[in-house]
Amino acid sequence: MSQSNTRLSPRQKMINLMYIVLTAMLALNVSSDVLDGFTQVEDGLSRTNETVSQRNNAIYGQLAAVAEQNPEKAQMWYDKGTEVRQEADRIYGLIDSLKYDIVCKADGDKADVSNVLNRDDLEAAAVVMLNPTTRKGERLRGEIDRFRSYVESIVVDSTKRQSINASLSTSPFQRPGVLMPQTWEEAKFENQPVVAAVTLLTKLQNDVRYAEGEALATLLAQVDAGDVRVNELNAFVIPQSRLVMRGGRYNADIVLAAVDTTARPAVYIGGRQIGDGHYELTPTQSGTFEYSGYLEVPHGDGSVTRHQFASSYTVIDPTATVSATMMNVLYAGIDNPISISVPGVAANGVSASMTNGSLTRSGDKWIARPSAVGKDAVITVTATIDGKSQTVNSTTFRVRKLPDPVAFISYTGSNGVQERYKGGKPIAKATLMNAKGLNAAIDDDMLNIDFRVLSFETVFFDSMGNAIPEVSSGSDFSQRQKDSFRRLTRGKRFYISRIKAIGPDGVERMLNPVEVIVN
Repeated sequence: MSQSNTRLSPRQKMINLMYIVLTAMLALNVSSDVLDGFTQVEDGLSRTNETVSQRNNAIYGQLAAVAEQNPEKAQMWYDKGTEVRQEADRIYGLIDSLKYDIVCKADGDKADVSNVLNRDDLEAAAVVMLNPTTRKGERLRGEIDRFRSYVESIVVDSTKRQSINASLSTSPFQRPGVLMPQTWEEAKFENQPVVAAVTLLTKLQNDVRYAEGEALATLLAQVDAGDVRVNELNAFVIPQSRLVMRGGRYNADIVLAAVDTTARPAVYIGGRQIGDGHYELTPTQSGTFEYSGYLEVPHGDGSVTRHQFASSYTVIDPTATVSATMMNVLYAGIDNPISISVPGVAANGVSASMTNGSLTRSGDKWIARPSAVGKDAVITVTATIDGKSQTVNSTTFRVRKLPDPVAFISYTGSNGVQERYKGGKPIAKATLMNAKGLNAAIDDDMLNIDFRVLSFETVFFDSMGNAIPEVSSGSDFSQRQKDSFRRLTRGKRFYISRIKAIGPDGVERMLNPVEVIVN
């Protein structure tokens, strides 16, 4: 590899060195906005710690009061609560001392944790917490592990135990792009500004108070666990469904409900409290729907237990079938939309079949496509009721051929809407010249089906009354036909005849002629 022969002057070497140092300083510099953000988070966490501490004090006070009123029942739980408080206070004080040590390292002996001067110091936290001699970070990790295990041995709720385990986790941390994982203390305090390290420790204190509160709440709940007072007994019949179809089964549970009318449970469904336990709603769509919730039952000592429940209901569309027997008609060779529903049965519990053609489901609708004209099609509906499949209805339809469509000239009206000229009245010559060709469709408000025009003829009359036919270019006007249009004068008329068209059923038809009057 070639070497440069350029020799740098001492001055140039000094400039290059200063540039390297400046670049390194810029890389290490922490934005003041970021530091301010950590300060705000620290203030918020401190306030939260005070709130959580007040909550924990209240729970501990309840334990003390119950133990004083009924020592035989509650003294054991109060003693355990006292032990939890002592452990939590010890860990909390240890973290406080570490915060002070870090700030002292950054600001000196007159340091104030609530007013850190050298907030961007990147070395103080590592020097205090990662010192291989004192091993304060490693010691803190061990204390957190012991406290976490201790609290988890008290809390009986698995969800709360998982939450405590996650908040007080000291597992090694694997950074992206780094081969070896870091220890918990290295991940938390290496290359961290002082203000960030203090905030992390305050967050840890918050987690300790949270774990303490969950343990105290568990101990308080154990005092009256299982004690429920009742002063009223009621019998209830709870049917699986009040709607029973012939051939189905009626199911109901007959139960005895015990309640305390002076302290009724609070009922929650979907996170919303139901005032008197009466659940009522107005469904907006049909189908089977499930819902779940829980009851909170108050106990004599002020504690509350939660009891889960779940149920379901089926919504059907209001139906009244009114049909004229003579109108049961399907058209061969095309898709005929069919609506099939069984009251009390969800859509996915309904199936159907058809003779003389095919019947397929399309979402909540059905498509019937008969094959042979003149032969009836029978649609048979089957529903699954209480796990049993049974036929609920059979309907017969007559199968007819599609009626002939009407030919028309399509054009854009003055309002920008597509119009259809079907003859028998004047049409502007300019509109006629701009028209592309001839279309055909059934548009009688019952059927809206487009046909494809194959060919047609225009018949003009000369001054002697002789008929002059011109052949189209498929469905479009030919050039000779347009030339004939151009020669027409006001009041003249011509005919479009021999119109051939084919529909979606594949049947070719000859359509009625159209009389065109030029305005």
